[in-house]
Amino acid sequence: MSDLPTLLPILRTPSFVQMPLPAAGDTAGEIHAALAAPNASIAPRFFYDELGSRLFAAIMALPEYYPTRTEAAIVEQHLPEIAAAARIEGGTLVDLGAGTCEKAARLFDALKPAQYAAVDISADFLRSSLDCLQRQFPNMAMLGVGTDFSRVLTLPGEVSPHKRLFFYPGSSIGNFTPDDAVAFLTQLREHGGADGALLIGVDLVKPSAVLEPAYDDVLGVTAAFNLNVLVHLNRIAGTDFHLRDWRHLAYFNERDSRIEMHLEAARALEVRWRGGARRFEAGECIHTENSYKYTPQSFAALLARAGYAAPTIWTDAQGWFGLFLARPR
Repeated sequence: MSDLPTLLPILRTPSFVQMPLPAAGDTAGEIHAALAAPNASIAPRFFYDELGSRLFAAIMALPEYYPTRTEAAIVEQHLPEIAAAARIEGGTLVDLGAGTCEKAARLFDALKPAQYAAVDISADFLRSSLDCLQRQFPNMAMLGVGTDFSRVLTLPGEVSPHKRLFFYPGSSIGNFTPDDAVAFLTQLREHGGADGALLIGVDLVKPSAVLEPAYDDVLGVTAAFNLNVLVHLNRIAGTDFHLRDWRHLAYFNERDSRIEMHLEAARALEVRWRGGARRFEAGECIHTENSYKYTPQSFAALLARAGYAAPTIWTDAQGWFGLFLARPR
């Protein structure tokens, strides 16, 4: 019998860091205040409990939901150019809203980062994805970071500061108002440092006949995603929503250049929670999401306000979606 090798390859395992999140009482208070406001609303980050994250993954596979496949096609067609412009070989790829990590994984071979930091609201959600990715890329250091970056981006010391490329795909920047988007992009520029960069997906203005079905699909997956936020609120904020009392509503607000999603009361009703309540009349809405749409010029102007130089832009042939790479001025 031959001797077993005395030296075995070292198998890396991903690390996980859960940054402090708001206390349950603070979260419930925020939700209650937003529901009780004259124009009731729910922050989009509350979409993403475990079921909400899975429903959003299903939305991305829908034929009506063009952003995911259009962005993927842009990346596939222009990946060598993107890698050459990004210049992060040996640096750190910071994936914001990483989810299943699939979008970032397509970049690894071309970008050749030394470290991959997958950022999502819960590090636990990232575990299975990162464990699988680590086996595919055993030489890359991988880190799951749980943090609510939609408020304030906080990165642990384990994230290397060397050549950080912030990757924010899927047009999620559209969930921010333009002013809030500038504040968020400014944070990214500051966290990136002088040698950092930003690679961001942006949904572009197009006819409402294309936009609206992407947020109101025939199968009703987006409706389920929107309604599930009420289930999440019942669990974390003690509300008593009943799904049968609400219906999904989505439309393009041309004046403000944004898709709006709402939950509309199907009848007059009262929603109660500990210490408070709110009456809704039939047809009254809770505003759950905005998704702003930009032109290449208007988003470049937004980046300039956040301290970035003129970006490199890649789009599809129809001009439906843009991928922007920007560096600090």
